[in-house]
Amino acid sequence: MRQLSELDASFLYLESETTPMHIGGIYLFDASERETPLAFSTFVAYLRSRLHVVPVFRQRLKEIPLRLGRPYWIDDPDFSIERHLAYVNLGEHGRKASLMKLASKILEEPLKRDRPLWHITFVDGFKLDEEDAGSAGFALIVKLHHAAIDAFSGEEIIGKLLEYTPEPRSITPPRPWHPRPEPSEERVMLQAGANILRTPLQFTSLAVNAAEATARGLIQKQLRKLPLPLPLFSAPHSPFNRQITANRQIIAASVELSRLKTVKASLGDVTLNDVVLGLCAEALRRYLISEGSDAGKSLVAMTPISVRSNSLRRATGNQMSAMLLDLATNEPNPAQRIRRIHWNAVASEPYREAIAADRLTELLPSTMLALSARLYSELQIAQRYQPVFNLPITNVPGPQVPLYLQGARLVQQYNTAPLFDSMGLVIVAVSYEGRLTLNFTTCPDVVANGDSLQAHVAESLDAIEEAIHRLGADDGHGPIPASSTQTLADDAMTALEGLLKKALSRFRG
Repeated sequence: MRQLSELDASFLYLESETTPMHIGGIYLFDASERETPLAFSTFVAYLRSRLHVVPVFRQRLKEIPLRLGRPYWIDDPDFSIERHLAYVNLGEHGRKASLMKLASKILEEPLKRDRPLWHITFVDGFKLDEEDAGSAGFALIVKLHHAAIDAFSGEEIIGKLLEYTPEPRSITPPRPWHPRPEPSEERVMLQAGANILRTPLQFTSLAVNAAEATARGLIQKQLRKLPLPLPLFSAPHSPFNRQITANRQIIAASVELSRLKTVKASLGDVTLNDVVLGLCAEALRRYLISEGSDAGKSLVAMTPISVRSNSLRRATGNQMSAMLLDLATNEPNPAQRIRRIHWNAVASEPYREAIAADRLTELLPSTMLALSARLYSELQIAQRYQPVFNLPITNVPGPQVPLYLQGARLVQQYNTAPLFDSMGLVIVAVSYEGRLTLNFTTCPDVVANGDSLQAHVAESLDAIEEAIHRLGADDGHGPIPASSTQTLADDAMTALEGLLKKALSRFRG
């Protein structure tokens, strides 16, 4: 048995009907070089032959009674690949707009917990060229639960499943697989007891679960009386930070990676990630202005950072840190803004250390973390006060060489991430084969006119390049004034640690 980490388990406990916690991907393939279209049965046989490279594909959750501890990954003795696959033929409606609508509906549905936490829909009849009715292609809509992977490991998994040459690899019979016996309930309980002895704080988690309704009522009553630390909630109000529904919309915009690299070279001491964040910031600023929202206060992003070891890599689980970053959207010059973002991320002391995810989960068991997040939503803190941050932005480097599936070339990929209550927008940036795609996952009931973000991205890159031409060589290299949110990360950690220490001292007492 392999136990989920606190961070992995928290994604299970955070899940609800309106907040499915899986990472999604839409992969478009050009099959025109194949002699015949790729049949669904061929894809199933191919996937069977590759299951051994992703062990989590045949592992399901083993819950511990009464939530005495975090769940375990165990081999699924009843594993059947057919339970994880679906086939759809778009027929005459095989256009990108139809595919994205289909993907949005599929990605709204949570994964079923009685089996390994993944699902792939094979979409046939997809036309890559909308002007050419004969253009042959197909698409894959992939769902992988956040408890099993993060955005970085998800990209690795897809790379392992696909091929790096246009010549189709011969499909071999699947390797023999013998699932390890499911552990008995007695063993699971003994293991849970041993874990509680090693980590007494887990008993606190059990107590919270056993009296969750009472605890929620008591905490809500006390928190409403509590003067919340205003520096902690110093991100501005925005159209993105309202209660979400189950509806999802996927918007994507692609730009040439070479243009972003030219921007980086022109600005000097900035990173390519700073340029990507600057592009996101300009697009968000333009969106706010077009919707008549206040753009005078700078948005704050939460940016995950992979801490996966280069020497010991495992392609599952969440190995991340996170940083709260001022996007400087109140800076009107988009070129200067990139330099300010760089300073916020690197030069200023509060941002020099990312908030390590395990620093929080060392102190806070996953069930309490989930309870805290739900209370954040139910108490409408983002509306009554101000949000901790406005949106997550993740930048995932992808392969710059083409990938294939049985001779069909991967030409485009779109990626989605989970939304959370009071977070109606998330951005995932993924680079592939010389292009960067900004993927906006939105709740359309919260983010109105989300389709406009696509045009805003193209306009934003043009504006950045134009601003660079007007920018003097020495402009922007002087000291940058401290921003209003520069101490946000430290304030958040100080406030949380103080509250946790008080709570733990009461429990120990």
